[in-house]
Amino acid sequence: MDTALLIWAKSTGLQWATIIMLLGLTMRVIQILLLGRATDLSEARNSDVMSAGIKTIFRRFVPPQGMLQKGLLVYLSGYIFHIGFFIVLLFFVPHIQLIDSTLGISWPGLRSSLIDAITVVTLLALIVLLLHRVWNPVLKLLSTPEDYLTWALTFLPLLTGYMAYHHMLFEYNTMLALHVLSVEALMIAIPFSKLSHMVTLFLARWYNGAIAGRKGVQS
Repeated sequence: MDTALLIWAKSTGLQWATIIMLLGLTMRVIQILLLGRATDLSEARNSDVMSAGIKTIFRRFVPPQGMLQKGLLVYLSGYIFHIGFFIVLLFFVPHIQLIDSTLGISWPGLRSSLIDAITVVTLLALIVLLLHRVWNPVLKLLSTPEDYLTWALTFLPLLTGYMAYHHMLFEYNTMLALHVLSVEALMIAIPFSKLSHMVTLFLARWYNGAIAGRKGVQS
């Protein structure tokens, strides 16, 4: 049974999750582009809006001046989580092998011991972010069930992957199947939740930067 679940998760389940994620993200982007905006009739102070938009995309990766002093732990935890998550995703050798078998492309991976350490640090960073959300009165008031669900959907693939690698809790095939299924749940949720910001943030930042650039100001 465990082997059958793992085979299904790595084949049919992964195929459907990929299709749903890609179609959902495509529809989300098309929906945003179709919203359009009213024509700006004011005189442009800068005609190079493309460059202004691109600069804003990268500029927003740096915290605004003074914000690090106000929330150093939260900012560091956020950066650690995002960077760590993508390092584990893209540089763990079994992940690279899966991408290679699917897309025919590969690249050098990192040592398993290093990926293991990064996974632990990333999990800790996510826990810090959750505790901050729960303990901060304002953030707690603004949080919705979706915020906690997206946190769980992001946390579980890392946790189950770590547990599968160390043969913890369940038999290996069962734990690996749970890991793959948790990844697929995350993939399916991405287009229909705030997790879609992994794509839409680039559109939003470019748009804000282009509009501000047209007015001759920096965004």
